[in-house]
Amino acid sequence: MDGLGRRVLVAAFDGWNDAGEAASAAVAHLRETGAYDSVFSVDPELYFDYQYTRPLVSTDAEGRRQLRWPEATILRPTKTTRGGTQLWLLTGVEPARAWQAFASEFLDVALREDITGFVSLGSMMSDVPHTRPISIFAGSDSEHVRTALSLERSTYEGPVGILSVLGHAADAAGIPSASLWASVPHYVAGHTPSPKATLALIDRLEDITGATIPRRDLAAAATTWEASIDAAAADDEEMTEYIHQLERTRDTWDSPEASGDAIAQEFERYLRHGGDGPTKPGRDEPRR
Repeated sequence: MDGLGRRVLVAAFDGWNDAGEAASAAVAHLRETGAYDSVFSVDPELYFDYQYTRPLVSTDAEGRRQLRWPEATILRPTKTTRGGTQLWLLTGVEPARAWQAFASEFLDVALREDITGFVSLGSMMSDVPHTRPISIFAGSDSEHVRTALSLERSTYEGPVGILSVLGHAADAAGIPSASLWASVPHYVAGHTPSPKATLALIDRLEDITGATIPRRDLAAAATTWEASIDAAAADDEEMTEYIHQLERTRDTWDSPEASGDAIAQEFERYLRHGGDGPTKPGRDEPRR
């Protein structure tokens, strides 16, 4: 695509940026549907706190015990099979320290490999119902990218995660960046992976990069996920009513005739009826 070029690095990290594991699952899906080689991994001793992100022990096929350390890695596609656009991957665990050095290491590799665009994938807990389409905030700080891809400019000010640091570093290095954030229902985001949000991220990523991304069983998994939440809510009148409140609020947001006053009135009605989910300062605005 004109805005991001044909060699696009797609990043997602486990941790704060990954409600419902939607973003990390999207990159895992890309990896599973393509062929990739590892290009570069950081030294975990420099960036990870092992008391917070501990190494994992496992047994391999031959019965040997192995330690797997936290990592962050760039993966290069071995062939171009995605509509002419190469999707490189940056995946791993959000670092605990030295974020500027962490970003610099990956940007050096991106420049060396002639990466033309950077897209970060994130997911956040939001006051949204699981029964409606997953909202994706698609934004960029680059006016050129926003114009070329019809993206928005975030007005958020506050604490950020490693994705924002990497995006800022990419822009500073001359690599245009964009970010995609999925809004995951907060009442399920901490309990189960959210394939519906993963699918929404994949759909939007395909839109802005021009890549052709196989979906495989993602749509079926999303349908099953929604049905399982429906079944759980059906046994809980309070949860059912809360979801109906979220649906009414979402429908008000999405209605063509919605005005600022109508939205404010609906939000006030929601609060008067005891809504206690995590409220947001703006519609589907990323907080990381």
